[in-house]
Amino acid sequence: MIPPILEVGGILISSEIITECFCCDYEKCKGICCVEGDAGAPVTMDEIAAIEDLLDVVWPDLSASAQSVIDRQGVAYADKDGELVTSIVRGKDCVFTCYDGDNCLCALEKAYRNAHKPSAVGPDTSFIKPISCSLYPIREKNFGNGLIGLNYNRWHVCRDAVVKGQQLQLPLYLFLKEPLIRRFGQAWYDELCEVAELLKAEAD
Repeated sequence: MIPPILEVGGILISSEIITECFCCDYEKCKGICCVEGDAGAPVTMDEIAAIEDLLDVVWPDLSASAQSVIDRQGVAYADKDGELVTSIVRGKDCVFTCYDGDNCLCALEKAYRNAHKPSAVGPDTSFIKPISCSLYPIREKNFGNGLIGLNYNRWHVCRDAVVKGQQLQLPLYLFLKEPLIRRFGQAWYDELCEVAELLKAEAD
């Protein structure tokens, strides 16, 4: 059964974004979403430019294989659907994956967090990581003519996040509050919360 589609501030969203629970469980998944899959993370031209500006900062954290891929094809490429995505190693690992023990980290996000520590001495940056990464498991689809759709992308590697979200009773739209506001703005998110409350009231 296809979940109902809602309209919030001119954006189409799957009702699952409101009704389904989700909370990343890094202790169990170890950030596996950075190293699984068959394509990189969707990126915009502006994001590619921001990533290129950060290359010198993150370069020491990247593997030799990742550095080789970037030298050969750059930080992004067009996937089979013609969409721009981050470059990958061995057909699956994002080139910006780095490691802390067994945990996968994003070198771009690491640079951002290091730059915003109270004792930071490195270069400042306002770029965290591609918004598609921050929004996952929400996937954004551009239908053209300014029409955007948001869907909940179910992936077996995130099963622990589903379990944790259900235990905490944390809806997906609340778990992703910060990146949703970063992408669509506070006013749009406030409207989303209003729609969520109406949906819950109808279900009771």
